[in-house]
Amino acid sequence: MADSMEPPPLFENIDIKHHDDDDDDLFASAVQSLPPVKNEVHLENDNHQDLLNGDSDLHEDMGKVHLNDRAEMETVPINVHSVTTPTLEEVEAEGGDQFIEITITEPQKVGDGMGAYMAYRISTKTNMTFFKRREFAVMRRFSDFLGLHDKLTEKYLKVGRIIPPAPEKSVIGNAKMKMGQAEQATNGNEFIERRRSSLERYLRRTCQHPVLLVDPDFREFLESDAELPKATSTSALSGAGVMRFINKVGETVNKITYKMDETDPWFEDKLAHVEALEMQLKKLHTNVEAMVSYRRELANLTNGVARSAALLSACEDHNSLSRALSQLADTEEKVEALHIEQANTDFFILCEMLKDYLGLLGAVRDAFHERTKLFQLWQHSQQMLTRKREAKTKLELQGRSDKLDQAGVEVIEWEAKVERGQEAFDRISKMIKSEMERFEKCRIQDFKATFIKYLENHMEHQAQLVKYWDAFLPEAKAIA
Repeated sequence: MADSMEPPPLFENIDIKHHDDDDDDLFASAVQSLPPVKNEVHLENDNHQDLLNGDSDLHEDMGKVHLNDRAEMETVPINVHSVTTPTLEEVEAEGGDQFIEITITEPQKVGDGMGAYMAYRISTKTNMTFFKRREFAVMRRFSDFLGLHDKLTEKYLKVGRIIPPAPEKSVIGNAKMKMGQAEQATNGNEFIERRRSSLERYLRRTCQHPVLLVDPDFREFLESDAELPKATSTSALSGAGVMRFINKVGETVNKITYKMDETDPWFEDKLAHVEALEMQLKKLHTNVEAMVSYRRELANLTNGVARSAALLSACEDHNSLSRALSQLADTEEKVEALHIEQANTDFFILCEMLKDYLGLLGAVRDAFHERTKLFQLWQHSQQMLTRKREAKTKLELQGRSDKLDQAGVEVIEWEAKVERGQEAFDRISKMIKSEMERFEKCRIQDFKATFIKYLENHMEHQAQLVKYWDAFLPEAKAIA
């Protein structure tokens, strides 16, 4: 019965206002005085490329750092579909009360057997002029969402942006959906409803970030009527999926084994704060999940009371007592429905919000790790520069003038790499501080809005509960 209940609305229409003092959204205001998104990403990737150019020892010595091939890093296909990307200044210049509202409805099962998948209707309403229309809708499958997240992560994580995490896969849920009937998969299925809700929250959080909102891939995802190319790399059983898993294991080992010598205490304090917050949110999330289970169990027990009271009223000879028992059964049925609504409120408003923020804190840690990787590259360049200088000194002492010029060139090259490495490290450090400032401010506002919504729903439920028992009280007093 709980599966058939509609979840309460998690958020109202999302208004995005690009002003410095706007902190109502998770990613509220655009960073001031930034270059166009396209240029920003190319700039950072050029820096990565420069760090990798030159001595091949970089790939041999950096066993702990997982780097893309140089050829893959020369260009970033941002403007794949020849879409003109507005700059942040252009977005802000539009002015006025701008909004974008994204809803996901009508999950539909496509196909049968293990080849089946769920498609979701994404409806968008907006008054932002860089979108082609004011209202539009598209159908997307779950792998499309994962493909979008991979594209955004590849572009922006390496420069220190906090990318909202994509919803998690569920092997068991997918198997049930694939092997079940179409009606069972689309009507009253808790797994499908949870996924629909999580996908909707993911898109809303993504569009709240001023940089991700204007990204061509994100706008194409929302607007394009054409079916997107199948994101085969998102499959766990694909070759890309296996390589991604291996790289993830390597990244995890690197995070555990490598500890950088932090020169800025801000990062050390902030990371400790994030870790402590993550631990407490996990405990709270576990307890809220238990509360949801208890609330649903209470609904089941209340249903048992209602059935028993109805059976008892049928065999009771005393008229007024029989009538009171029948009325009690009706009241308990209403209370059961109320408990189910409360369980849905606990889950869809509070529990899922906590789960989202556990994922967002993971995204924060990923941004910090990107900074650590750049620090490793910088330190490696410094070590190589020291080696090249020592080699040049040796050649000078040996009087090897034939190789001295080449050694001097190598020293100059590594000096440039060290300088670029430091610039890249400073740049990502500045970006992370800016992202964290927005994240912390908007996290507080998000928790506030969620708690108010949660409490308002429970107050309504409790008020309705009092009305039910007030209506039953005269029947109880009428027993004679």
